[in-house]
Amino acid sequence: MTKLSVNINKIATLRNSRGGDLPNVVQFAKDVQRFGAEGVTIHPRPDERHIRYQDAYDLKPEVYTEYNIEGNPIEKFMNMVLEIKPTQVTLVPDSVNAITSNAGWDTIKHKDFLVDVIQEFKNNGIRTSIFVDPVLKQMEGAKATGTDRIELYTEAFAHEFSLGNKKAIMPYTECAVLADSLDLGVNAGHDLSLDNIQFFKENIPNILEVSIGHALISESLYLGVENVIQMYLHRLK
Repeated sequence: MTKLSVNINKIATLRNSRGGDLPNVVQFAKDVQRFGAEGVTIHPRPDERHIRYQDAYDLKPEVYTEYNIEGNPIEKFMNMVLEIKPTQVTLVPDSVNAITSNAGWDTIKHKDFLVDVIQEFKNNGIRTSIFVDPVLKQMEGAKATGTDRIELYTEAFAHEFSLGNKKAIMPYTECAVLADSLDLGVNAGHDLSLDNIQFFKENIPNILEVSIGHALISESLYLGVENVIQMYLHRLK
């Protein structure tokens, strides 16, 4: 079964826009779990423009499903993750001024760096995942880093699927099959939505987790959070 992890960054963005505590990030995390979500994802960035580092600490005692913290492993991020010890840390090569994640790791070029970072997290009992583009050699490179899982960066698929190009799934299927044969767990995320999630799941049979934020929150404005989560769970099953 594929788990649904809800990325709550957009809730923090809405909160920060008014400078108060509405909507409350911790309460929203508690609610999505109550509605059936099997994980909560956050992606704090150095400028804290949405999720703040303090949010990560505040969420720890309230996330009783899987707690996934994403980010670029700069020193501040690593120290936070090592203190909180979430279920999973997902390493993303964000540049400081990136609006959102826009590329996966070059697991070959950055092998030595990733090996050191991943080993530090694994020594502390934290499952590791690295954000990668759907390129076969990057799966092999990921295996060499010692990571537990990879997260397929799905923006290209989502864009092409919206244009009617269903063949855009092919490199993702090939990479997922290879990753599975290398004993790497497969996650996925970025621009997955109610429109494309079922097709994606049907073509990636070994996928363990999807992390969905922007689309899920946007869809919830029209359909309601509890209803949207149930719709995702239905499509993933």
